[in-house]
Amino acid sequence: MRSSKLNSFASIHACRTVAERRRVIGGQTFLAGVLILLSSSNAFAQSEFSSFWKSFRSAVIAGDKTKVAERTKFPLSMPYGVKAVKNKGDLLRRYNEIFKNEANAAQCFGNADPHKESGRLYEIYCPFKESPDDRENAPIRFQFELTKGGWKFVGLDNINE
Repeated sequence: MRSSKLNSFASIHACRTVAERRRVIGGQTFLAGVLILLSSSNAFAQSEFSSFWKSFRSAVIAGDKTKVAERTKFPLSMPYGVKAVKNKGDLLRRYNEIFKNEANAAQCFGNADPHKESGRLYEIYCPFKESPDDRENAPIRFQFELTKGGWKFVGLDNINE
């Protein structure tokens, strides 16, 4: 009788150990899957930004206000003391103020490299239009964010103010 109790205890212990291993392996598989999804979505967001940036940059360089407006999230954040751009009509009226006032965005965007701030935020820094070759002093920041509708231009700022 004693031997059968030991065998039954051993088999219970073995079943529990197998179940625990399955749980650990299942958890590890789940974690690996989550990590793969996160890294692939981040890579997708980067390639998606690259495509957005090429399109947005081309629209600004060409002066295509309508395409720029389509790729903008409203209200568009503006520098301290400047009213936000409320909608597409407001952007079309204020286009020169946004893209030609302190910085010449068309000239800057031609060779600007986007700076990744996070998986959902990129920035472009441009110099003042009076000193377009002064990349050491480039305080005009154009911000781009991953929104529910894709990448959008979300803000303009002068980081010196």
